[in-house]
Amino acid sequence: MDNKERFTNRVDNYVLYRPTYPGEALDFMYGKLGFGPDSVIADLGAGTGIFSRLLLERGSRVIGVEPNEAMRKAAVEALGGSERYQAVAASAEETGLPDHSVDFIVCAQSYHWFDRELAKAEFKRILKPGGKVVLIWNSRKTFGTPFLEQFEKLLLEYGTDYEKVGHKSITQDTLRPYFADGGPTLNTFSIEQSLDEAALKGRLLSSSYSPTPDHPRYEDMMKELEEIYRRNEADGVVTMEYITELYWGEV
Repeated sequence: MDNKERFTNRVDNYVLYRPTYPGEALDFMYGKLGFGPDSVIADLGAGTGIFSRLLLERGSRVIGVEPNEAMRKAAVEALGGSERYQAVAASAEETGLPDHSVDFIVCAQSYHWFDRELAKAEFKRILKPGGKVVLIWNSRKTFGTPFLEQFEKLLLEYGTDYEKVGHKSITQDTLRPYFADGGPTLNTFSIEQSLDEAALKGRLLSSSYSPTPDHPRYEDMMKELEEIYRRNEADGVVTMEYITELYWGEV
């Protein structure tokens, strides 16, 4: 499947059920890393605008670069009313932005889809001198509670290409060739989602590797998910836990 089209039929669930990002991570970016209300930030692989919204709330100007039309449309519907938001139909490898035109680049839950060599060249081209790149994603915990472990087992059983996609192969070591000065710095944060049964289903279906309703294993997957929910819910919800990984540096 073309990576740029993987989420076309998942936008509604993506908008409703994907987690946001910890406020502490934004505080870190706007404190330690120098982000500010006067910053021009390119959000590459901006998707439906989940992270762009957080940057706009801090007063920055945001250029949301997203190749998928359906996701970009959702971002414009949510954020297009802000005069500080601009949506661009382009890829991270070829943004179309002017040379040295942005103060920072952020890639939220998107970097693993990029061609790293081409993206690095584009990062260097569009960043102003001294500008930083931030790669950030929520890594779902896969152990520690029965629910987390059962949900992970479900994905291993039913996910169409679950083990081939995602951020598990991205580490400071694998990122080192794509950053200056010996590689990026890693800071971590945490966040949780409380999900009722409908939200848990939506969260599963927002993932590109989960079978869609026309898939022969879809019904079995959903029945097993319902059983997992029933076994683990407390007060009508289950808790999805994440470690937010934030890699930053110059390129």
